[in-house]
Amino acid sequence: MTVFALGLNHNSAPLDLRGRFAFGLEQLAPTLLGFREQVTTARQRATLAEAAILSTCNRTELYVAGDGEMVRPAMDWLAQVGGVGSATLMDHSYVVEGGAAARHAFRVASGLDSMVLGEPQILGQLKQAVREADQAGTLGTTLHQLFQRSFSVAKEVRSSTEIGSHSISMAAASVRLAAQLFENLADIKVLLVGAGEMIELVATHFAAKSPRAMAVANRTLERGEKLAAQLGADAIKLADLPDRLHEFDAVISCTASSLPLIGLGAVERALKRRKHKPMFMVDLAVPRDIEQEVAQLDDVYLYTVDDLSQLVQTAGEKRQAAVQQAEAIIETGVQNFVHWLDQRHTVPLIQALHQQADSWRQTEIQRARKLLAKGADVDTVLEALARGLTQKMMHGAMAELNGSDGEQRLVLAQTVSRLFLRNTGTPTAADGEAHPRSGSGRDRSTDLTDS
Repeated sequence: MTVFALGLNHNSAPLDLRGRFAFGLEQLAPTLLGFREQVTTARQRATLAEAAILSTCNRTELYVAGDGEMVRPAMDWLAQVGGVGSATLMDHSYVVEGGAAARHAFRVASGLDSMVLGEPQILGQLKQAVREADQAGTLGTTLHQLFQRSFSVAKEVRSSTEIGSHSISMAAASVRLAAQLFENLADIKVLLVGAGEMIELVATHFAAKSPRAMAVANRTLERGEKLAAQLGADAIKLADLPDRLHEFDAVISCTASSLPLIGLGAVERALKRRKHKPMFMVDLAVPRDIEQEVAQLDDVYLYTVDDLSQLVQTAGEKRQAAVQQAEAIIETGVQNFVHWLDQRHTVPLIQALHQQADSWRQTEIQRARKLLAKGADVDTVLEALARGLTQKMMHGAMAELNGSDGEQRLVLAQTVSRLFLRNTGTPTAADGEAHPRSGSGRDRSTDLTDS
């Protein structure tokens, strides 16, 4: 069993490529089940792979716990889903495995791998991804541990450092850019397309500037009306957007649509009705909500999530100190997870040992009961029971010692010493060669049978 993460983000892939791998919440469960069905071979059916997908505007990541041989099939599967060649995906993606996968997950949850360093939204998005995987039945014990530990690490980073105290968010960056274009934000009309968490944040920042008017357009009118009521804004139907686009000076869009909602033609018509008065537009969606060609229009100032990343600022020494503290917390979490994962690898062996010991116990107890039923002396029966168990426990180790030679015998002797002579004060193999073979006689250990 291994754990790996395969993904692409704002550092590894351009916006339009990331858009090919964006999944809505309703797509996660069937996608996860399809992944597991496609990459699991007949040999692996007994232990189905665990899987979870995190998909945000800045990243898509597939987390897997299963056979290490699944990495390449997972890459091929993801490339197929995105409609690109495996080589293209490999050029713009990353794969981290084992402790490195845990470190990556912890950094993502803590906001250290975000476009806006320390932003808190990613933790909620990761929790949602875990819930979807759990409901789909693809989470499993190993990934559950990985993500629960990532949540704990992120909480400690938040409470113990100032990692989120000195950054600007995408929402604040949108307002900052608008302020560079318009002399007074109180004179503009703002249209918000969508009603999700990001749009709510943007709306809050714009509302603080008291614009002349605000409106919300959303596919679900009820949700749009709810947000509009909170802002004291108007709610409009998404279908009415092309006819009303010209009314607004600033348009900020962030929906889960798989296709652009605002096309080049609609913007050209809006500009004509505005007599080419400038429009400020921000597309925070992945895939794009606003067609890419809109950016070529002379009177439109269009920004994407990647453009806004240039405005993300750090806070000098305070930020760097917070990052170092966070990395130390994360490293401790990684070591703890790796230790837990290593222990998981020995679980089948431990279970087998318990089963074998229980079988020996049952055999000797049955033999003792038969002797007692025949009237045998109790002390004699107990002695035989103890001797039978002892012989069974010692037989394997003694047989291996007698069957080994040279360096192998010395190493095995040291192992047996650690297992059976711990804390006894008895000289061990480290003090000299233990249990040398007799030159001609029969080794007493060969008399220890399973009888």
